[in-house]
Amino acid sequence: MIVQNGPDQAKEALKHARFFPFWLDSTDSPPSTPSLDTEIQCELLIVGAGFTGLWAAIHAKEENPERDVVIIEAKTAAVGASGRPAAILSTSVMHGLSNAKRLYPEDIDRLELLGKENIDGFKRAIEQYRIDCDLEWTGELTVAVGEQGLPDILREHQLYERYGHQAELLSSEELEKEIRSPLFSGGLWSKKRSGIVNPAKLAWGLRRVALSLGVRLYENTPLIASKRLAKCLQVTTPTGKVTATKVLLATNAFAAGHSRIRRRVAAIRDRIVVTEPLNETQMESIGWKHRQGIYDTRTQLNYMRLTSDNRILFGGRLGYFFNNNTDPDQDKHADAYLPLVENFYRTFPTLSGIKFSHAWSGPIGLTTRMAVHFQRYHFGNTIYAGGYSGFGVTASRFGAKVGLAILDGKDTEEAKMHFSNSLPGYIPPEPFRWIGAKITMYALDTADEKGGWRHWWIKMVEKMGFPVTQNELG
Repeated sequence: MIVQNGPDQAKEALKHARFFPFWLDSTDSPPSTPSLDTEIQCELLIVGAGFTGLWAAIHAKEENPERDVVIIEAKTAAVGASGRPAAILSTSVMHGLSNAKRLYPEDIDRLELLGKENIDGFKRAIEQYRIDCDLEWTGELTVAVGEQGLPDILREHQLYERYGHQAELLSSEELEKEIRSPLFSGGLWSKKRSGIVNPAKLAWGLRRVALSLGVRLYENTPLIASKRLAKCLQVTTPTGKVTATKVLLATNAFAAGHSRIRRRVAAIRDRIVVTEPLNETQMESIGWKHRQGIYDTRTQLNYMRLTSDNRILFGGRLGYFFNNNTDPDQDKHADAYLPLVENFYRTFPTLSGIKFSHAWSGPIGLTTRMAVHFQRYHFGNTIYAGGYSGFGVTASRFGAKVGLAILDGKDTEEAKMHFSNSLPGYIPPEPFRWIGAKITMYALDTADEKGGWRHWWIKMVEKMGFPVTQNELG
């Protein structure tokens, strides 16, 4: 009998996988609303029915139940980034504590408080509106890959302690009691205000809430064009038009709404695989009784979590396709996921040979900030709120709230802070964007094993403003 290994084993494991997000492959998916087929008017138009758009609609109706709010969505709610992340919850509103400190050292104390208030509001809303989304407050766990990963988690622990997080350093022996892998040599467990959630069920729950509050939702209604009229804005769709006083563009990596958005946002693709459900013996072999969401310290980091039926979601291999292609055919085949599956088997050798039920990828809105920002168009009556490239499930609620405040001209503390009134750097146009991205992705994939010029290249990219490695963020 020939024992398969490497790419052959990975290819066999993906043989029957569906190349579609696990979260969206569910009978819980609600029927879509009718598309827009006429001309309508409203006070607030939101473009995009992902987390940012749905939270913004709910905030707007909670503040003023009489406000006329319309959402148009190119496909159906949650089909974009909101229906396919790992959905590991965090207090951070700026893509992690280290990234917030890098960007806004003068505002870090306030941003940390705002992040804690945001996740508390997130929790209250789920309870208030009775959203069933498999929410588990299990904490976040960062694991060091090899001895070389230990300095990263030590630096992160110092930051966590400084800003009042309940975080525990774990030795290799202590980590063994939480998660078993021959690669992990230590860990940092942040225990409060973090956990895991089913993102599609959360988005569908928010959709239900928005509709119950009187929001008008038109799915399968993409934005084709927009223009400013004398006292309002007009958005054109394939079979209709919306005339609105104000417009919030919640389109993240898809960057729909204005041609200049893409100058600062790149559609970098993230890949994820999900196993078949683990049996009791398999679960026992890896531990993981506290079910934390996990990040590791690889240069090309991986993240992982359990689903409610004990599948392992494993993701983190980045890619980019020419001209911000958000739906490439290459990511609908097994070959794109083989390196990820091989990493999975190296991480959990006791699960060698387990099959994968789903594999998928999708664009994240990468900027030099790595976090939400706000672009202003049409004299401030159109606001783009996006640029999430991680930690977005909870941060999107914060981004929606701030974006709405900016759009409405409210004099809130958040709307006056530096992050609300500054922009990430420009990203070079094609073909330079594609060339740079391909070299960077290759360097990230091979730096740990081959070193050399790859470390020089990654450092250069980071000096340009892209903190692409865990080391930089640590």
